[in-house]
Amino acid sequence: MQKYRDLLINNVRKQLNIWFDNDNVEETSHEEVYRFLHSITGTAETIGLNEIGQTSRELIHSLSENDDRIWRQKDLKEYLMPLLSVCYYNESEESLALTKKVSYKGNKPLVLFIHNDPAFLMHVKDELEKEEILVTALTDSNRAVSLLYELKPDCIIVGVSINSTSDLDVLHYLKDKMKQQFIPTIMISDNNQKEVRMKSYQMGADDFIEKPFDMDEFIVRVKRQLERKELIDHLVLVDELTLVYNRKYLGQVFELFQSEIVRNSENFSLAILDLDYFKHINDTYGHLVGDKILREFAGFLKQELSSIDILIRFGGEEFVVLMPRTNSINAEAKLKVILDRFAKKQFVENDQQFHITVSGGLVEVTSNAKRMEEWLELADSALYEAKNSGRNCIKVVTSNEGTAPKKIVKVGVVDDDPIIRTMIIEMIENMKKEESIQIDAQAFRDGAKFFESDWYKSEDPYILLLDGMMPRMDGLEVLQRIRAERDINQYNIVMLTSRKSEQDISRGLQLGADDYITKPFNLSELEARLKRLIQRMK
Repeated sequence: MQKYRDLLINNVRKQLNIWFDNDNVEETSHEEVYRFLHSITGTAETIGLNEIGQTSRELIHSLSENDDRIWRQKDLKEYLMPLLSVCYYNESEESLALTKKVSYKGNKPLVLFIHNDPAFLMHVKDELEKEEILVTALTDSNRAVSLLYELKPDCIIVGVSINSTSDLDVLHYLKDKMKQQFIPTIMISDNNQKEVRMKSYQMGADDFIEKPFDMDEFIVRVKRQLERKELIDHLVLVDELTLVYNRKYLGQVFELFQSEIVRNSENFSLAILDLDYFKHINDTYGHLVGDKILREFAGFLKQELSSIDILIRFGGEEFVVLMPRTNSINAEAKLKVILDRFAKKQFVENDQQFHITVSGGLVEVTSNAKRMEEWLELADSALYEAKNSGRNCIKVVTSNEGTAPKKIVKVGVVDDDPIIRTMIIEMIENMKKEESIQIDAQAFRDGAKFFESDWYKSEDPYILLLDGMMPRMDGLEVLQRIRAERDINQYNIVMLTSRKSEQDISRGLQLGADDYITKPFNLSELEARLKRLIQRMK
């Protein structure tokens, strides 16, 4: 019976390839769609695929057999989504079991897990994700250091070998980083000698766990660190690195300033400032130098701004300035003077001299009718315009202008399975309605098609979901070429791979993949991961 079930789902795939992957087919007749659904309805329940049969029947009941409608690709994909979803989840009993394990809702904690053993990484990742803890697993410690800034994890787990130079480098770096912000760190090692334990604690570890360990106890200890992180984040209103207010304070002070508009008719200005080419500084001089520059910039602003202005580190290299009783004209003039002075400041690292400029987006808050998020989006759109206008400038937007173009994040899906491609793209289309940045999503049926397009060559940030096994050019080849041709920090690459392909997962991580998801995957898990990555790119 299973071979007939597989045959039906493969026939669905073939039909999707004809409709959605054929450059010559942009429209499909209603008769063809009706006949396709009718065929599935008659066959699926006969061979035990009851959910597929029921879904197909519900779809066909909403249609008229003698309609002369012509279906566009976009409309047809949206219409068939319920059928594609049940086909995917009914493809194997394993997938059904897996989808019941994890149900991701809301913001889940993120653990960054660094270990040189891919098989061990996979095992621990699977167990933690059953507990609704997102895990980014990496074998490359240098890449992990880079991603620490982008992902802002809630906990770090590091496999420690005291004899490994790279492990020691990571520990040294983490120790410096922990001085600036609280991220609990757990060290794990198969060496439980006193020297190793002492060294780990000296390097800033919050916990040390010997391998092999009991998984239930391990999970409890990880959750304990995550709870500590959540509690401390809730209490702290000051950014540990720059010693200015953090974004949690923004909501409180913004509400206070907005109340003054009603009480005293006093508008205020909101600006988002962003250091230009900051990623290049990190790549050239290292993240510790980048941290030093952020501290100096924050200190410079505190000196230059007035005592009633509020300075907040919004995230990464972005800062928010609130200027009470200040209209946009005066705020723009004031910020231009301050940022021109900062641009003349000389920095010296590794015997190289350089200057840093700043771009800004500004809006005058004129009412309490809009939520804070809407005012931030206006300022952010003005910042995006400043970046596109050559940087080193301030752009002003008014509340009645509408928003300027949003920042773009590109999400690519490279997979030879049309069901997976269609489901993921449709999921991303729905995410667009929730996100305050523009998402450009594209799907490609193999690596060759991906590189034939110019879509991957822009300077925008990318998230690439990459199937491991594909015809013509497989995922590992695509991964190698992307890492060779493009800036490593521009592309965040997540491998989609079979649970049985441990060697492919290991190879992918070694070649520079940032994470992996095993097939069959849970769509809500994938959506949670994408949202987390996109949030970090704002």
